[in-house]
Formats: sequence, C-alpha cells, structure tokens
Amino acid sequence: MLSANRKKLAALIILLLAGFVLVLWWRRVPVPGMGVILPHDTYTPKREAFWPHRGRILDRNDSVLAYTGPRYLLVLPPGGRLDSTRLNRLLGWPDSAFEYRSRDLRRRELPLQLDLTAAEYDLLRRHQSEWPRLRLRQYTARNYATHVAAPVLGYAYANAQPFLYQAQRLARGRFYRRRNGGLETYYNGLLKGTFGAYHPLLDVLNQPHGTWATDTIYHPGQDLHLSLDTELQAYAERIMRERKGYIVALEPATGEILCYVSAPTYDPATITMPGRGRERSALLLAEDMPLLNRAALQASPPGSVFKLVNAAVALQLGSITADTGFRCDQSLINCVHEHPNARNLTQALKYSCNPYFYQVLRNVVNNVPDSLAQPVDTCAQRHLNLAAWTRHVKSFGLDTLLGVDLPQERPGFIPTPAYYDKRRGRCGWTYGSIYSLSIGQGEINLTGLQMANVQAIIANRGYYYIPHFVRSVGTGGPLPRFREQHRTLVDSVHFAELIPGMVAALRRGGTAELANLDDVGISVAGKTGTVQNDEGDDHATFAGFAPAEKPKIVVAVYIENAGFGGLSAAPCAALIMEKYLRGNIAKKRKRWENWLRCGDLAGQGH
Repeated sequence: MLSANRKKLAALIILLLAGFVLVLWWRRVPVPGMGVILPHDTYTPKREAFWPHRGRILDRNDSVLAYTGPRYLLVLPPGGRLDSTRLNRLLGWPDSAFEYRSRDLRRRELPLQLDLTAAEYDLLRRHQSEWPRLRLRQYTARNYATHVAAPVLGYAYANAQPFLYQAQRLARGRFYRRRNGGLETYYNGLLKGTFGAYHPLLDVLNQPHGTWATDTIYHPGQDLHLSLDTELQAYAERIMRERKGYIVALEPATGEILCYVSAPTYDPATITMPGRGRERSALLLAEDMPLLNRAALQASPPGSVFKLVNAAVALQLGSITADTGFRCDQSLINCVHEHPNARNLTQALKYSCNPYFYQVLRNVVNNVPDSLAQPVDTCAQRHLNLAAWTRHVKSFGLDTLLGVDLPQERPGFIPTPAYYDKRRGRCGWTYGSIYSLSIGQGEINLTGLQMANVQAIIANRGYYYIPHFVRSVGTGGPLPRFREQHRTLVDSVHFAELIPGMVAALRRGGTAELANLDDVGISVAGKTGTVQNDEGDDHATFAGFAPAEKPKIVVAVYIENAGFGGLSAAPCAALIMEKYLRGNIAKKRKRWENWLRCGDLAGQGH
C-alpha cells in the first residue's frame, strides 16, 4: 500500500514538473542549462528604417548658414481671384507686392505658390477663415540663413531642379549646371548621410534572434563647420557689389579660407527657393555672368604679382642675388612707374620695375654655366633653363588643380619648352619672344585661389596647405589631404629675401602705398599688378599678407577694368586685412568703401 502511494506521489511530482516546464516554455522563460528554444514559426520579421537628417553648414563662429527645416507656402488654386490689396495690408507688404511676387508664377495648369516666412505663415493661419480660397502648406526643405557666399554654399542637385531645368534650356546651362554646386554638392555624401534599414527576427518578448535580411548601416548627416568668416564675407561682398572680379582671403598657417568673393554675386537661396524663377532667369542671362565662380574657374594673367615667383626662382637657381641691381632700361620693356634705378631686389619690388624683372628672367633663360665648354648649343641650353624654371614654378601649386573642396576648379597654365616647340619650332623661339613671362603676362594664367596660395607660400617661407573651406566635418577635422604640408623647390631663405621689398611696396614711394596700415599698427607685405587688357581698361590686382612678420591673413584681389592695381586692388585688400585683424575700419579709410564700390577706378590714374 505504501509503495503504491509512493508511486502515485512520484507520478504527481513528475506531472507537476512537466506542467511547470511547459509553462516556462510557453512564457519563454530561460531555464538554467537549457536556454530558450523557440519553434521557427514563432519568430516575427521586422523592418526598422532610419532616414538621416541632412547636416547643417556653419561658419567659423558656429553661425548656421544652411539647414534643413520647415518652409511655408501660400497656395492659391488656379483661376482664383484674390483681394491682393487687403492681403498686402495684412502681411505688411508694400502695395502691389503680391502682384509683383506672383507675376512670373501664374500658370493656368498650376496653382500659384508663394514662399512665406514663419511669421507670415502664422499670421495667415490665424486669419485663414477670412480667406476661404487660400491654402497654407508646410513642408521640409533646405533653407539658407545668410545672403552671402553663394558660390561657396552652392546647392545639392536634388534641391535645385527648377534651376537645372531653366539652365538646360539656355546656351550657358550646361556650363552652370556642372560648376555651380559648391560645398552642398562637393560634400553631399557626408551632408545627406546614409539611409539605414535593419531586419531583426523578434520573439513575442521583442527579443532579437538574428536577422531575416541584409542590414544597411545608418549614418546620420554630418555638419560642416566652415573656416569662412561670415562678417568678413559680407563686408567684402559689399565692397565688390558693383564690380567684376574676386577676393580670396585665407589663413596661411592652415590653408583655411576666410573670405571668398566672386563678383557680382547673388543670394544663395535664389537657386533653390520656389517663386524665384524670374531671378534665376536673370542670373542665367546676365552679361556679367554672376553665376561664374571667378576665383576658381577664371584663370587670367596675374600681372606683376608674378614677379615675386620669378624672383624666388631666380634666387634659387643662382641667376641673381638679393643685392643684384639692374638699370631701368626702357628699351627692353616699358616701365609705367617713374623711379630711380633699382640697386637691389628690394627696390625692384618696391617700384615694380619691369626692365629689372625682364633682366632677371633673361638671366634664368639665357644662362650658360661657366663649367660648360664653349661653344655651347644655346638652343638646347635655353630648353634646359626654361625647363628648370617651369619645374620650380609648378612647385608653387601652379599649372595643376590645387584640390580645393569645390566641385570644379581650373588648373591655370605655365608654359613649357615643349609648348613653345610645338607652336614655333624647337629653335624658333628665344627669350626675346617670351619675355612677357617676366612680368606675369603672356601665356601665364593663374586662378584667384592660386594667387592667394602663392602668397601663403611666401608668408610660410616655402610651404602651403591646400586651401579649403571646411575646417571640420562633424566632430572631426578637415579631410586628411588638407592637413598635408606641401613644400616648393625654393629654399626658405630666398622667400625671406622677398619680404623687405614687399613691405617697401606699401611704404612711401612704393606702388601700393595707399594700402599702408602703419597708422593702426599693422605692417603689410604685398605686390601690386596691372594686367594688360586689349579689349578695354586694364585689370587691377594685388596680393599680400599681414602682419608682415607673423602673417595671419593672406589676401588676393582681382578687379576687372579697374586700371592700376595700386590705386584700387591694393586699397581693397587693405580694407579686408584691417577688418579681419581689427574688426573695424579707421575713419580715414571709410571713404574707400564707397569709392571701391561705385567710383571710376580706371579713370583715377589718368
């Protein structure tokens, strides 16, 4: 009897244990040593999608320049009539503002859509009952919080379809479509991030058990922190408002671009904002080509600014020393400045003596080493000498793409012996036929970025970092290649020998004395240039840096049809330097601002 009871008790215990395990299995509670074993058909496939938010663009002071956020539209159905006078009054718009803003948008097949500010949208929303035919729409789009730096910010193709459609129908459309993208296009992959989709298998407790499809890793859109100084940028654009040309200012120690003006300029929002089709058409058709990114895409002769490069190379090759003097012999080449003979390089740079630099490059090209036995094949030696000059000049980052972070740039051009051989025959050219290279004319072409970079090289005594706009991506630094130092083939001692002459050019009697900033304690080093123009007034150039001893800013200026560089481009550069280094302009130079913007620059030297 006892044995039977024990058997019944054991059976009951086993039954209870089995029921307990069954409950644990049913509730998916893990059992020590057993884990949780689930039937395959209890897994639930899920898909989690993550859409990245496009990153912002900020300036060097962390002011937001471009962001993705809400945008507001006023929509009027086709054929609708509107009391525009009352609407103008409600929104605080001038009389006829509604008619003016909407006149190029009227299409019978499309509703009228006008862009509104957040305040205007909110005001209309509160009065919407008074306007039964109006509809208000809010959506997310790219917004620009600044009116400056349009060639720098650019646009993403996805946000600029109306502009691209308009450009496609015009002769210049292909040119503008490929070259206008700016940072929005160049860094598009980092700004937009990467869409992510995850595919977990979940149990009833939402615990993952592997995946049922390949995951796509999500990366958020990165913010771009620019080196651009927006206040300086706005000031420079205001100076160049009525001009054609460029201003490039950068920090020589890092290559960071502080200011970048391509004039005439425009509002960056014009390209992507709805309701601005008329303005886009005007930009595309304008004769002065405001959509041309001049400092990156317009390669031009640098004029006398290039004398600095020729002098540095001649010093390196031993063709001159800092104490070499030459007579101002105008039978060789015309010299537009009246000055005494230059007894050394410093005086030659101060006066920008054309005959002096004619003889400098002649010493380079026609040099015959004393060690060579006579007679010598002067044609072959001339090739060797010009090739050596070309090799040293190209080490300044010329005749090549610098690699700036813009979608398009020009490489410029530096002639080689092979170039002249092809056009004039191997011995068909002599120094007398290429002497214009000595004063930065002839076949030499540089972009504004290259002009500024040459000054950065001199300021750094022989090296440079590739000019760039983005100083940090997200929480990191710039792209790795912008941290690499590039050295020229000219020794630092020879760059130091250029500085006294560049400083003297800004002193009394120098070609750029108008740009002197000694009164505010800033020593400027620079070089003027006047670029010959057969189709009108000459172009004015200046490139330099300040302070001369420990440079913090390099500025290159090119103003089309402005005459002598010392009378227009040099004062313009001085204002940029003073604004950046001091934050304000001395009272005695305030009048320059209006003069540069509206004055007869080409006529002032006559």
